[in-house]
Amino acid sequence: METSMVADALAEDISTLSFEDALSELDQIVRGLEGGALKLDVAIQAFERGVKLRRHCEAKLAEVEARVEALVQQPDGSQVTRPLE
Repeated sequence: METSMVADALAEDISTLSFEDALSELDQIVRGLEGGALKLDVAIQAFERGVKLRRHCEAKLAEVEARVEALVQQPDGSQVTRPLE
């Protein structure tokens, strides 16, 4: 990941990202950090954003899990709440 790409990504608000977009960006950050080509200050900023992206993805997954858990339809058409297995 080039330094300019990292700077652009760091400026974007995480709360507006979809799960897929956040996960894709997190993947790019990981690849950039593993490549070792980033300057230290940029690498630290990218790492911090990666942590925030991971938390954002976890929150999105928790939201979806709660929705699925709340809306499980029974054979008779009724809906009941049950935990995911």
